[in-house]
Amino acid sequence: MDARLLSELLLLRASWRRRDQWGAQRIALEQARGLVRLRRVAYARSAFYRRHHAGLLDAPLSQLPPVTKAQLMEHFDEAVTAPGLRRTDVEAHLRELQSTGTDPGTPWRGRWWTAATAGTTGRPGTFVWNRAEWAIVLASYARANDWAEVPAGLTRPLRVAVVSSRVPTHQSAVVGASLQSRMVPTLRLDATDPLPQAVAQLNAFRPRLLVGYPSALLPLAAEQAAGRLAIAPASVVSASEVLAAQTAAAIQAAWGTAPFDVYAATETAGIASPCRYRTRHLYEDLVIVEPVDEVGVPVPAGTVGARLLVTVLFSRTLPLIRYEMSDRVALGPRGCRCGRSFARLETIEGRREDMLECPGAGGPVRVHPNVFHRVLDEVSVAGWQVAQRPDGLRVRVAGLAPGHTVESVRAGVAGALAATGVVDTPVDVGVVTELKRTRLGKAPLVQALQRSTGQ
Repeated sequence: MDARLLSELLLLRASWRRRDQWGAQRIALEQARGLVRLRRVAYARSAFYRRHHAGLLDAPLSQLPPVTKAQLMEHFDEAVTAPGLRRTDVEAHLRELQSTGTDPGTPWRGRWWTAATAGTTGRPGTFVWNRAEWAIVLASYARANDWAEVPAGLTRPLRVAVVSSRVPTHQSAVVGASLQSRMVPTLRLDATDPLPQAVAQLNAFRPRLLVGYPSALLPLAAEQAAGRLAIAPASVVSASEVLAAQTAAAIQAAWGTAPFDVYAATETAGIASPCRYRTRHLYEDLVIVEPVDEVGVPVPAGTVGARLLVTVLFSRTLPLIRYEMSDRVALGPRGCRCGRSFARLETIEGRREDMLECPGAGGPVRVHPNVFHRVLDEVSVAGWQVAQRPDGLRVRVAGLAPGHTVESVRAGVAGALAATGVVDTPVDVGVVTELKRTRLGKAPLVQALQRSTGQ
């Protein structure tokens, strides 16, 4: 990690700690000021946003049209505010990272950090940050440790093991490479690595902080329970996937601490993270989040939205104003025993794509992932997956828990589907040693039938 970036990160962390004492009015004021600054830059330097918000340059945020990833990528060269920055050049750089294995933490052209989304909800996305923005990205992830009260600093190095993706275009890899230093010695493991290999490396490294996808942490918790893994992290952080209750319980049983479930995205960096009481607080000083229904109307607190609109207050190179994400979340009230006034992120249900549409007697039936959680969380040792196929559902269970059989699992899933009104949907159940993972190492719990997105 270069000294200048480290200095900026430390200054941000110190100043942000004072924000923990802000009340609701001070938070709202910071959001309003940040939004004014963001829109001023976007309208002055981005031809795309001037056109996209034509006639609405002075309108409230709620009246501005959302922007999709497809729109942003199609008009990338007009959307960015830095002259000469082109999507084809950024994408060529990302391809070079993958082909050469170059350190992704080294800034491209000496001034840009880049990452790409996986494209699981349509076309891939390409994103870029300047030095000031990248320092905020890093600080947003460091804030999760600060709120979890994980001590770290120049006098106390934080040994971190991250089990996620080593693909150099994935933001977690870029963040990890940027933070690697004597202050943050980091072991990066790919979630697709063989489990015995990961166990051996973790045993040798002995991390103080363990971070990973929930689907990667669950088999490690089983290895810890079996005695093959013998580490004692002070904190465990889950990220990038929905944390199921079964996985959280297994992590707590293995390491004696409930996991801190961090909510973030490539486009936004950190969005919310838990305090010591495991209350997820929104980073309202960095992002404005708007859960909305299917037609874009904001939903009340406590109601899960059909999608999410995010405005990233620090985005300058590629402004994100009411950027549409398919995440289904619900906001909660303010107030917590920790003393922070940042609003709560009450519920994270995953993406709209995690909802299945199955045939019913009166037409299509939407099946929520919770239908499968209620049946499968108790029957698997190291996780499960449901994949929709044209001829039915394919259920894979990573190790059967005692007292369960393939037929009992099939009957349980079929019964749960019938209770929701699903008909004519065969269920195939199989037991596997490992779950199928994406190129980035994620193991999605529910995979809907892939249809053409038109994007």
